[in-house]
Amino acid sequence: MDCAASCLTAQAIASASGPLFALFTALLHAAAWVIAYWYALAAAAAAAWAVSEAVVRHLARKASAERMALELVAERHFDPGLEEIFRRGVQLARASTSMPWWAPRRSKAVQIRLRADGSRALRYRIEGPAGGERLLSITPFGPAVTVQRARPLADKPREHVVRAEFILRGKPTAPLREVPLDPDPLQPLIDAVCDLRTELGDLAEVRLDIQRSPKWVLRARRGQLMADARRKERREAQRSAKWVRHDAGEDSFAWQLQHLISGKPSGGGRRLVVPPVARRVDPQEALGKLADDDHLVRVQLLVMCASNTQGRAQARLAQLQAAFDVFGGGSRWAMRGWSVGPWRFGADRWPSRRGFERRWQLGHCQPPRPNWVRLEELTGLLKPPTVHCRLPLLAADLPTFEFDNPRLLLQGIYRAPDGRRRLVASHADETLFEVGVGKAGGGKTERALAQAIGWAHAGGGLMFVDPHRDSWPRALPFLAHDTLMQRIALIDLNAHGPTPQVSCWNPLGMHQGQRAHEVVEATADAFASALGWDDASAPRALTILTAALAVLVALNETACQAGQCEAQSTIFHVRALLTDPLFRSAALAGVQGRLDEETCSWWQTVFPTLPADSFAVVLNPIARLAANPVTRAFLGQPAGVYNIRAAMDSEMIVWVCPGGNGPTDRLITALLARDLLRAVRSRRDSPESRRVPFRAYFDELITLTGAAPETIAAMFEDFRKYRVHVHGMTQLLARLPTPVRLSLVQNASTLASTAGSQSAIAAVTAEWGEHPSPAHVAALDRYEHYMSLTVHGRRVGPVQITGVHVDTVFAAYARPRQSTALLRSAQATAGTAPLDQLTARAADQLARVSRFLTQHTPALPTTPPEQKGYQ
Repeated sequence: MDCAASCLTAQAIASASGPLFALFTALLHAAAWVIAYWYALAAAAAAAWAVSEAVVRHLARKASAERMALELVAERHFDPGLEEIFRRGVQLARASTSMPWWAPRRSKAVQIRLRADGSRALRYRIEGPAGGERLLSITPFGPAVTVQRARPLADKPREHVVRAEFILRGKPTAPLREVPLDPDPLQPLIDAVCDLRTELGDLAEVRLDIQRSPKWVLRARRGQLMADARRKERREAQRSAKWVRHDAGEDSFAWQLQHLISGKPSGGGRRLVVPPVARRVDPQEALGKLADDDHLVRVQLLVMCASNTQGRAQARLAQLQAAFDVFGGGSRWAMRGWSVGPWRFGADRWPSRRGFERRWQLGHCQPPRPNWVRLEELTGLLKPPTVHCRLPLLAADLPTFEFDNPRLLLQGIYRAPDGRRRLVASHADETLFEVGVGKAGGGKTERALAQAIGWAHAGGGLMFVDPHRDSWPRALPFLAHDTLMQRIALIDLNAHGPTPQVSCWNPLGMHQGQRAHEVVEATADAFASALGWDDASAPRALTILTAALAVLVALNETACQAGQCEAQSTIFHVRALLTDPLFRSAALAGVQGRLDEETCSWWQTVFPTLPADSFAVVLNPIARLAANPVTRAFLGQPAGVYNIRAAMDSEMIVWVCPGGNGPTDRLITALLARDLLRAVRSRRDSPESRRVPFRAYFDELITLTGAAPETIAAMFEDFRKYRVHVHGMTQLLARLPTPVRLSLVQNASTLASTAGSQSAIAAVTAEWGEHPSPAHVAALDRYEHYMSLTVHGRRVGPVQITGVHVDTVFAAYARPRQSTALLRSAQATAGTAPLDQLTARAADQLARVSRFLTQHTPALPTTPPEQKGYQ
């Protein structure tokens, strides 16, 4: 009975275990087959991976072909806040997903390109999916950043190229260092490329790819980090328990020996030992920056440097590596690869180079490590350079000066961060007005003089007004060239030497084809400006002088049309016209039909009622001019050679030295300035394309504007229209009349300042936004300037520029042996004559005019005379 039962039980077990046994047997056979034919499975798996990778790469290339590029250009005042930058980061992360559903993850990224190629200190571009263009085109930075569609960049092959990929090293849950916005976090990167030289083929580019983190990878990483944290906590608890028991004596060797010898169990009086238990792991503490999904992105950082000169690319990469060290904190950016002796195996060598090139060209984001960061850690890279960034001046920002190039205007010497010095210039057609401020001897006049010499050798015309004449002897040796001598005229009223030579000019002369009403207006305004007359304070004086000038100008016009230009009247004949009845009657009779009805009526009805003492206010300044033999000789000739309009049109070089800053000198200066304004405005009769560029340099603006404030202000407002550009130098802006100061600062294309007192410089630094500060500018060395310029329509600077020395920069142009020949030629071109001869001729001029009036008849030719003057 028992045997039968046993058999039945065995059969039941066998029948029940049959499927399990069969399954076990099949598994054994399958394992044996896998072991025997493992290579077939490996080949199949490799083929499947290759096919899937090929499909993924094809789709990724197709998705990358639809990418777009934007370039961001920030204004100099760009100063974003942390919230604006963070919002921009959110936009970038969101735009990375604007791809078709079939696009592989590696192509779902937005790329920030920081590029230095010589065209700009640092070009900031955004490349990403075409679907994200609308999202990326509108930035939270406002109008301070211009977003424009970027063209594809094509680089010429360089001889030496180095590549690098940076990955995050250190504690994976620790953030990068929080870098402040002031100074700009991009400053280390810009400093690393500040010595880039385009002529050597230098190029540096940093690419930062941003994409959203894969959720499943992030969850797996969190699970791993939590498991690691728990294991670590258990080990710490076990270690703590061991030390607790040790401290209680139970684990000590002496206690164990005593227990063995005595054979007694541990006494109940010993203290109770409670080993510590593992504490609960805090997820926030264990996961760090990986605890939350919000604003967590995966990044890829690639760098490429190139040059045609060996060693420069490697040095540039080392500089960029040091720049990224600034962001190092609990984690840091480290270059991927390893070093073996003098060799380094990284992105430049097999097997990493091919993958680097593919990711570089297609914009794929496949970092070898997760490289998880929060958007707050990338604050410094999510925006263009700000106002707190110190940008270097490249050749594309400020051109290099070229001798004899009429398109460039010398500005000074720029010292690059690497110590190289180069002559810099501004574009001549953009340098409309210049203002130089600073203390005496700081280098303002020297810089203007060097600029004028360079412009003259380039073929340009100019007028240099220097009341103190110091600039002429300095410029003389460098202008003594045969090609320039015929273009130079010297108007020197200092009359020095044993036989002084003086030029001549008749402000009322009509032999040069001027318009009568313009000559009258210019002369009357010059007197009014120098003497402070206006319609409220001196209406009678203005009326008398204007009426007298109208008669004399009409008389001169009559003489010129009669072919007797030597019979013209001068400014000194105003006295005879007002006080000599015979001369007045002859003059009024001689200009009959040339004066308008109102002027004729004034002479007939109003003039006879004026008391004799009413003429004193008009005659006193003319008497002072007549008392000075130099001014009497200069202004007393009937037909002077001085013709500033002809000088402008023929690109002449006119040096004017008024002779001082006294009342008489101020009146001469006012006459010259007003005549210049009249001549420039007369250019309206020429088409704009035929107006030859001309430059006027005014040294000692305080002296000049004291004589003609409204005239100088009008120059800074009007001359640009007629292609005449003004360069002014002064020690103090505050001492200039308000109209001049406002017009000068408002229209200045170039604003420069040397050292000086802080109170005097504050007016200039205020135009720069107090960067640099007045204290900084006041501490400049001699011949050092801070300067802002206009290049390609944008303000450049303020930047520190070293003033040029004429003796150094133009040493090759010096011709000291020909200085005497140039002086004689410049005087001859200006029509100079001995002072005593001109004085005698001026004294006899009234008699010549009277003879002409006596012999004059109404039958006069109507053909205007041929224009005379500088040819």
